[in-house]
Amino acid sequence: MTLRELIAHRIRARGPLTTADFMELALYHPSLGYYSRAPRRTGRAGDFFTSVDVGPQFGALLASQLDEMYRLLGDSALDGFDLVEAGAANGQLARDILDAAEADFPELYRAIRLTLVETSATARATQAETLGRHTPRLAAASDRMPDRVHGVILANELLDALPTHAVAMTPEGLREIFVDLDENRFVERTGPPSTPHLARYLERLDLRLSPGSRGEVNLAAVTWMRDAARSLTRGFMLLVDYGHPASGLYSDGHGTGTLTTFHRHQVSTPEDDADQRGGPAWLAHPGLQDITSHVDWTSVTSAAEAEGLDLLGLPDQTHFLLALGALDNPPTGSDTRSIKHRLALKTLLVPGGLGSTHHVLLLGKQVGTPTLRGGSFKTRN
Repeated sequence: MTLRELIAHRIRARGPLTTADFMELALYHPSLGYYSRAPRRTGRAGDFFTSVDVGPQFGALLASQLDEMYRLLGDSALDGFDLVEAGAANGQLARDILDAAEADFPELYRAIRLTLVETSATARATQAETLGRHTPRLAAASDRMPDRVHGVILANELLDALPTHAVAMTPEGLREIFVDLDENRFVERTGPPSTPHLARYLERLDLRLSPGSRGEVNLAAVTWMRDAARSLTRGFMLLVDYGHPASGLYSDGHGTGTLTTFHRHQVSTPEDDADQRGGPAWLAHPGLQDITSHVDWTSVTSAAEAEGLDLLGLPDQTHFLLALGALDNPPTGSDTRSIKHRLALKTLLVPGGLGSTHHVLLLGKQVGTPTLRGGSFKTRN
């Protein structure tokens, strides 16, 4: 049975699916889901690029921020520094960080106890090979977060891929968008919200969608943040993703929502033309395309603060990486390596690219409110 057939069977048996339930199957089904079928989905041969695919520079700059966090923890980190990467995929980012830490921050490197959290068994099976000589630093590879973390929880483009509900403001009030079947094609239908938590989410933000607009309510992102914050006993969280404050995310500028799919570097949204079966393009290839939505930084941050974390900064990626010294000593040679290095930095930093679309959420727990280097661009001398 294909994933498309499985989803269709479930709709016939149980009725329309929420977009969150559709995404859960399309992305995370144990054997047929998008993230379950291959250890890696990014890069030139995949469906989209992340900062990790640009080159090792991103991981190297993150290593310098992690070294500062390690030193801020002081003597309490002498017995070990937990580095937990959530949504670790095949471990490429962790390898880049460890390469840089080994070369430039040996004390940090020796202290790291690495945990890679990844739901895909296929990806987990490749992590040791990816880490190579750094495998002894790997304390655990799991599909769930550890109970206690003393150090840093890191996630790069995780929250945007968590299953989200979709809602619309209609003349009848707030309605939820469901995925239904019309003969053999997937279509959108609106109906009463599947849970009162959707309306309460918007009420907490003191926001009301404009008539005729739609948007996403990612309850899973808030739940993930709450659980991760509880597992952090002392230390920091560093989350990189694309998103907006709630006031921007639910404004008329995003009146059609932010649900987006990526398939062979082609982008589709609910506005796009229907696929050959006559349904919306974003529903066309379950299990074969990534499905994402922009992060609501306001709600995610509020969930962290409710669990005792302090907001230490939310810079865009450009200013975060510049503050960490991305351009302090750029290579100037004309050799291939130097050219690739400069092109990678351009991709990471240039306005309109990864640098301005992505932000870095910096949080601390039981560490006071230090000005982290990555969040200090405006105050650096």
